[in-house]
Amino acid sequence: MKFITGRIAPFLRRRRAALGAAAFVLAVALILSLVNSPAVVGASAAERSLPIYSVQRDGKYVALSFDAAWGNEDTAELIDILGRYGVKATFFLVGQWVDKYPESVKELAAAGMEVMNHSDTHAHFAKLGPDGIAAEVNACSDKIEALTGVRPTLFRCPYGEYDDHVIDTVNALGVTAVQWDVDSLDWKGLSAGEITRRVTEGVRPGSIVLFHNAAEHTPEALPGIIEALLADGYNIVPVGELLLTGDYEIDHTGRQYQAA
Repeated sequence: MKFITGRIAPFLRRRRAALGAAAFVLAVALILSLVNSPAVVGASAAERSLPIYSVQRDGKYVALSFDAAWGNEDTAELIDILGRYGVKATFFLVGQWVDKYPESVKELAAAGMEVMNHSDTHAHFAKLGPDGIAAEVNACSDKIEALTGVRPTLFRCPYGEYDDHVIDTVNALGVTAVQWDVDSLDWKGLSAGEITRRVTEGVRPGSIVLFHNAAEHTPEALPGIIEALLADGYNIVPVGELLLTGDYEIDHTGRQYQAA
């Protein structure tokens, strides 16, 4: 993404003088949201190293994922809600969170949830070299494995940020980088109804949905979301079960599909 932002910077400098402060902020937000879209990234380069955003496969499958980086107010409640529906989800944990809440890590694993890697300190990976990235990933995986007995095989970039060297380095560690194609935006304090609408309207077969633990209204929204997905014929599986194995490709939108 650096080569894209490099092109945009001169444009922003020229336009800042012509735009009011509020309009400038809105323009920057719009441009950055477009830059971070895998479709735009793919259209801007012949070949990019991308994480998996969604999966093309037979049947109606969807994966629910939760990022845990800070608070722990509702982890037990999320486990209880998922358990009531017999749903297994994937939790991407930051190593520092693991340090603070080891019993919650064990509870997630005991409940059959996938416990995966979200870095050790939630650093900006694009600013790190290969050694720094490897240290972050391995430190978090070491902590999770020590508590659960299972070493993570999936990784989610902090802040959702990445570039080619981040994904290439993660892949070289034998870990698969995973993003999402449906963002609940629950961290923004949206109402349960708005979270539900965003998820149920955004999901398609093969989607990966992003939630967060310690988000204000996620426990309130989650039962209705699960019920709606089940009623629509979806099989809700952990990310690891959603992903394809064997030979596969990733298209310019980050959608994983079976290689021909």
